[in-house]
Amino acid sequence: MKEKALISSIFIWGSGQFLICKQKIKGLVIFCLQLLFFGTELLSGYWIEYLQGLIPDFSIRLHGGFFTKGLWGLVTLGEKAGGKSGDHSTMLLINGVIAIIVLLIVLVVYIWNLKDAWQSAKQLERTGVYEASITYLKKSYSKNFPYFILVPIGIGFIFVVVMPIIFTFLTAFLNYNRDHLPPGQLLSWVGFGNFKKLFTVPIWSHTFVKVLGWTIIWTLASTFSTYFLGMFQALLLNHKAVKLKRLFRTILILPWAIPQMVTLLVFRNMLNGQFGPINQFLLDMGLISSNIPFLSDPVMAKITVVLVSLWLGFPMFMVMMLGVLSNLDQSLYEAASIDGANSAQQFGKITLPLVFRATTPNLIMSMAANFNGFGLIYFLTQGGPTNNSMQFAGDTDILISWIYKLTLNQQMYDIAAVMSVILFFIIGIVSFWNFRRTTSFKEL
Repeated sequence: MKEKALISSIFIWGSGQFLICKQKIKGLVIFCLQLLFFGTELLSGYWIEYLQGLIPDFSIRLHGGFFTKGLWGLVTLGEKAGGKSGDHSTMLLINGVIAIIVLLIVLVVYIWNLKDAWQSAKQLERTGVYEASITYLKKSYSKNFPYFILVPIGIGFIFVVVMPIIFTFLTAFLNYNRDHLPPGQLLSWVGFGNFKKLFTVPIWSHTFVKVLGWTIIWTLASTFSTYFLGMFQALLLNHKAVKLKRLFRTILILPWAIPQMVTLLVFRNMLNGQFGPINQFLLDMGLISSNIPFLSDPVMAKITVVLVSLWLGFPMFMVMMLGVLSNLDQSLYEAASIDGANSAQQFGKITLPLVFRATTPNLIMSMAANFNGFGLIYFLTQGGPTNNSMQFAGDTDILISWIYKLTLNQQMYDIAAVMSVILFFIIGIVSFWNFRRTTSFKEL
């Protein structure tokens, strides 16, 4: 019986449930899914006309359905017609990715159809009782309720998040740049040529190494400076001698509460090398003899963006650590005091390890966010000052801002996609390695 249900469901979905297991509603629903799949392919193309002999010269490009034309477009990226570009390679690539995703979903449904037919027939053999479709639905709903809720979200996640990632990954293997812009020109697959170009062409490799090095320095400096300043402020506010704690907490949290873009534009005007009020104040006070190039000198600009990041980021860690400090077991400190430990020893042996353990996941997330901290760099310095020895990058550009310039300003989508792929793997590997070392991850 199991074999019959399985074999019949291979060709006609749901037939094993419908004929063998007498689950007619479930069998009809599964069969409708098969009709939907094949109907989409047949009705979106000209297969019916071809089978009727009305189209003698059939071509997938002109007459294929959604899935066949999607796969064809993904492989060929289009063809020219009449000496002109007849296809839009980018749209064909997107349609091909969507077709692949939908086919994978269909494959999952097909495998589930076969598995369900086998299990339903096996249960019928064991009990000798036909399980009604309604009973099966109620049991499945009760047992798999979380999955019923997560499936629509998961499908949306696939098309909103996963599909752009796949598209970007594929773009890294195309000649998609200002010399090949659809629909004026067709794209073509170039394999690992873009990766080779990035690492072997001197101007590109030099720029990549410099930008990557600064990105790492920027990430570590901006993350740990905000982390430890936030810890310092939290320890001060948590001290028994401090009065008006709520007032100071409110004042110190304001940099975090104000929209970041507004703060960055204010800092950009205040730090202007020629007309900025900070330079003017220092000149009037006689503290400096010439304007400080906060944003125009390469070294000064890097120091400036780290300090501005410190101003914007420390309140988050301060609030977080205040919560951690308020929940620490005070008996530990009492026991340490009895054993003769001073304040510094109590901080190093009790406070710091406990706070660090509780905030490590947030520290890692902050590090990943700073690695991709496009907003602060762009709105404050726009990657400047300009460096003529670097390819379309400035001295304060990090990888994500360089990718932005390559994409929006230079239309070099292929190299930008290569950078995005590299960025994705760097962040993913480092974050995964760090998360695996945290206590919260080990407890899952």
